[in-house]
Amino acid sequence: MSRFRPGRVIGISVGTLVILTIGVYGPATLLGPLPHATVALTVPDASVTASTPVLPAAGTSGILAVTPVDATGESATADTAAAGTRTETLGVDPIAVGGGSAPLPMASAAKIITALVVLDAKPLEAGEPGPAYSLVTADYQDYLDYTAEDARTVIVFPGESWTEREMLQAMILGSSNNHADTLARWAFGSVDAYLTAANAWLAANGMADTTVVDANGLQDGSAGTGADLARIAALAATNPVIADIIKQPASALVGQRGVNNTTAYLPEEGITGVSRSYTDAGGVCFLFTATVVAGEKTFTFAGAFLGEPDYDTLTADLTALMASARAGVTELPVLAEGDGYATLTTAWGDSAGAVVGTPKTRFGWQAAAPSNAEVTLDDVTTGRAGAKIGRVTVDAFGESVSSTLELDSTLTDPGPGWRLLHPIPVISALVNSW
Repeated sequence: MSRFRPGRVIGISVGTLVILTIGVYGPATLLGPLPHATVALTVPDASVTASTPVLPAAGTSGILAVTPVDATGESATADTAAAGTRTETLGVDPIAVGGGSAPLPMASAAKIITALVVLDAKPLEAGEPGPAYSLVTADYQDYLDYTAEDARTVIVFPGESWTEREMLQAMILGSSNNHADTLARWAFGSVDAYLTAANAWLAANGMADTTVVDANGLQDGSAGTGADLARIAALAATNPVIADIIKQPASALVGQRGVNNTTAYLPEEGITGVSRSYTDAGGVCFLFTATVVAGEKTFTFAGAFLGEPDYDTLTADLTALMASARAGVTELPVLAEGDGYATLTTAWGDSAGAVVGTPKTRFGWQAAAPSNAEVTLDDVTTGRAGAKIGRVTVDAFGESVSSTLELDSTLTDPGPGWRLLHPIPVISALVNSW
């Protein structure tokens, strides 16, 4: 008769456990996958240019990039830009703003808004005259009224015919207040209907801080910020019709009436005026574009100065701005080599940075540090320094720029000792791999 032997049962159990441990635990820990390194995102120090834009402390002002680009998306060279084989792209955010943030009376800058809104409703090809309009009594009365108020006008007579281009030329180059009203009525039926359309257009184009209450800017209620009006200057400079009118010499209009160009100012500084005017409430208001040539590349920006006290101050402020532009426009680091966007740490204590492997630059003037970094990383356990493990993409100068991320130091295998002494993370990694 057999007897139950507890010692034998225990011995068999222990032996079985030892066999299982050696046969399963050992291979599982020694040969199984390692746990992935944990990831902590980091933000590199911002790279800044040596010269920031110099803008007036008074009034309100702003500048916005208007950068020539070729078909590949790279900055165009000066020769390419001069040949006209380029498109224009506007910056998303201002390069810089100055003065206060409250809207100020914009004077004749309102006429540039009128031109843009009218051309949006009544498109015209550059150099083409466009449809003709026979002036009516209201148009002539505007001329008489504005002349009596000593406001800028270009003479008209009832019944004479003006083309769309001629009306735009009189308003933009001659700063004709009567032609601003005439264009508004011609395109929209009435000045009030134009104002409704214009304010809707401003809102739709992201200029919520700018409002017009007339077509010519004589009323103080037509007001805006430097940031908004810099965008207006950029839109005007990149509109083929307006740009063509501004760059052409003032020519004779209807009835041999010449128009003097009121927009030009400091061309020797690389500045092209878009609108220049003065009112008692608004002071000197100036919309413009400016160009800086650095080597074989050209950088163009648009600007707006509102509330300048006088022309001497405007001259000094523009000269200071252009000096800072010539010093600040350069190849700017967007993704600098070695910039870290993440830190990887292993369960056994090794750590390494995920750093930019291939630097990326953009030609321009620094507005702000690249933003909205999007980091995508592979699952990493071990790896040698320099191994590519992912990508980083940032928003810079209105476009997405990306580069590879690589390890800045080696993540080593912890060895069999660590594996055997840390079964939980090793077994967990094995289970997660199934």
